Amino acid sequence: MYQKGCPEEYPITLTLNGYEIAVFQLTKADLEDWVYGYLFSEGMIQSADDIATIRIDEDLGSIQVTLTEEFDFEKLQSKKKHYTAGCGRGVTFFSMTDVKTFDKVTTKKQPYLLSYLLKKRSEFANQSPMYLETGGMHGACIIDENGKITVREDVGRHNAVDKIIGHALRKRLHREDLVLMTTGRISYEMISKAAKFGFAVVASRTAATRQALQLAKYLNIEVIGYLRGKMVIPYTSFGRVINDVQKESTMGG
Repeated sequence: MYQKGCPEEYPITLTLNGYEIAVFQLTKADLEDWVYGYLFSEGMIQSADDIATIRIDEDLGSIQVTLTEEFDFEKLQSKKKHYTAGCGRGVTFFSMTDVKTFDKVTTKKQPYLLSYLLKKRSEFANQSPMYLETGGMHGACIIDENGKITVREDVGRHNAVDKIIGHALRKRLHREDLVLMTTGRISYEMISKAAKFGFAVVASRTAATRQALQLAKYLNIEVIGYLRGKMVIPYTSFGRVINDVQKESTMGG
């Protein structure tokens, strides 16, 4: 009888300018991308240029980062930590109130057809080697203006999103040209990460939470859920996705 391999996760300590931020459960793949994405998503850096050095020691389970500028660790510690739900549990320093202060998305480009996003969702699945090997991994991908897909995977859905954001930062990709797609539930911290980078369209093969949709509507982010064919639900509508799949769709609350 064929058996899939087991998903891998390891405790890895992130240290920033000599200060320990937290211990994270991560899959040991594309860790440098994760560093850039996580620090950016949490507001600890504003661009890839803010990082001077990264030293990753997988055997010791540590990542040591040095920034180009001083880092106010006491200010960070004074902020309340919010532990994220789900596998590969992580921590965010942004509350829903904080996220509402982010810039609203104003990107206006040629809209995407929903049928196009469904096709890309299938390509995304076929380009996720860890999931295909274990069946127990999350993935996130970006789709550029030419239809190219870049995938990052991790045991945690939010870690996978941080990895793909980190990749986009390091490659200096333009946010207005990208769609974010994920296998995981879209919760408020996921919308937080998307909003911080400036994604205008976020799609998932599963659901979005009510809190996430409240934020998405406030920040003008197009959210598509259950991207699996006829089940697809356009939760929000800002004219960036044309529904050519269904005559009518149930909108999220």
